Amino acid sequence: MKFITAVFVLLVTAVHAEVGVDRFVQKIKLSTELTAVVAEGDLEARSTGSFSVRLYSTENAQPEDETTFFVAGVIHERDGYIEKVELADIGGDEKSEIVVTVRCVGTGSYLSAHAFGFDKKRVWLKASIADLPKDADPIVALRKISFKKK
Repeated sequence: MKFITAVFVLLVTAVHAEVGVDRFVQKIKLSTELTAVVAEGDLEARSTGSFSVRLYSTENAQPEDETTFFVAGVIHERDGYIEKVELADIGGDEKSEIVVTVRCVGTGSYLSAHAFGFDKKRVWLKASIADLPKDADPIVALRKISFKKK
């Protein structure tokens, strides 16, 4: 029984040691009043799963506590790993969106990109595109589909 318990403890420790090793987590300042955190899903494979975009108010927060006051969040599926998070105006309205670029781990290393709009109280998926060539500019691709919607 002691052997089984020891093996179990070692396995759990090994699993916990692997969690987050290569997991993508990034905090991005959106304005003087908002911060976002984009993160791949806990305990998921890097090659597939989900990611979250969480919005935090920084109005009443100290600089070291800018993720204290959660406002809203969304979870979105991913086929690949998050390669980059950036702010870009994809709609031509002079408002930045949170753009999450995901690279597929399969043959071709295709890209997908997801643009999230936000305000002080919510965050939402605004545009998404998949199967872009590995060297494509995801911002340009998102702008093309965003302008087609108008």
